[in-house]
Amino acid sequence: MDKNNLLFYNEYEQFYDMAGRSKAFEAFCADAFGQDLSQDGFSDIKQIDRILKYVPKGSDIHILDIGCGNGKMLGYLQKRTGAWIHGFDYSQHAIAAAGSLFPDRSDFRHGCIGGIDYKEEQFDLAVSMDTMYFAPDMEELVRQIMKWLKKGGVLFVGYQEGDVMPKTGDVNTTVLAKAFERCGIRYEAEDITRETYELLIKKRLAALKHQNEFEEEGNRQWFDLLMLQTECVSEPYELFERKMSRYIYVVRKEA
Repeated sequence: MDKNNLLFYNEYEQFYDMAGRSKAFEAFCADAFGQDLSQDGFSDIKQIDRILKYVPKGSDIHILDIGCGNGKMLGYLQKRTGAWIHGFDYSQHAIAAAGSLFPDRSDFRHGCIGGIDYKEEQFDLAVSMDTMYFAPDMEELVRQIMKWLKKGGVLFVGYQEGDVMPKTGDVNTTVLAKAFERCGIRYEAEDITRETYELLIKKRLAALKHQNEFEEEGNRQWFDLLMLQTECVSEPYELFERKMSRYIYVVRKEA
């Protein structure tokens, strides 16, 4: 793993180190997202709860999180479903935290997209919340995930345009949608751009609420970053949606 060529590697190492220690960030996440899962993006509890209906019933269910961070989202899904949880992330801080927080019925690995592999038909559900962007080859990643899924298994993706990925026309013209198309994969998609705009407003207000706590911890830089990340909601939604969009994609592997 060449750390120098990994997108945002140093920033995420610092982020997960902070997230493991900061009470201000914990409180911010709870207010902004509905529950503290160490979110660094747009995955509020409403979005994450959408995943639950794709978890089948049973005692031997396996969920993979692609770019799992410190495992808190997986831990939440495990608590709700009793599933085995698996995840990988390129952040050493994140994987160390995940293994410590969720040691039971779990498998956490240090690795990056394109550099890690699993057995064929191992997972009932694969989840990617704002991590497909890190793929060196989107089409190859899609094919790999479909190989990992059991027959009838589901891929659930939260996908943003306008920051890391270029803004395209609509839900069917994204880099990810085109990769699905080239792979001959049918998908369902939902546009949640308006919901994301409203979430960013909530995120900004939560950051302001906990500003003093961030400063008292010596974490003023993280407050400043939160304000920078949410500056886009200072303009009306009609302008926001010209620059940004967010979608949820769901793919079911044929049985």
